[in-house]
Amino acid sequence: MLNQIKQFLEQHLALLGPELSAAEQLRLASVALYLEMIEMDDKGEAKERELILSLVQKSFSLNQEQAAALIATAEQKSKQATDYFQFTSLINKQCTLEQKIQLIESLWRIALVDCKLDPQEEYLIRKLADLLYVPHLDFIMAKNRISA
Repeated sequence: MLNQIKQFLEQHLALLGPELSAAEQLRLASVALYLEMIEMDDKGEAKERELILSLVQKSFSLNQEQAAALIATAEQKSKQATDYFQFTSLINKQCTLEQKIQLIESLWRIALVDCKLDPQEEYLIRKLADLLYVPHLDFIMAKNRISA
């Protein structure tokens, strides 16, 4: 039992350490933005969390336990953040336009999982698209692909 607790803490503390690779930092930034979508409305949080878990597993080729640990760490980072810049600047440095558009599409999926687009959700996606330098046309096309 003690070994399991020790192993659990070592895994989670390793994610929080300053030695995070660029890929791990990028994962945390992406998932933190996913989690911000949950805060935009008071509806469908369970559906949104399920979708985020699925997106994290698919996007980063993780099993359910690894994805849950990443989400928990990203949630802590998100709560500590004062703005979105620390996440978007990292994504801007490491991602191509196509990868950023995929991220915007994922945000649209999260926003529309409850089949209702809240104005605050659309505002957040628009703001993040601007911070990620995603052209407005790509922002709209991503929305159309997801809502179609």
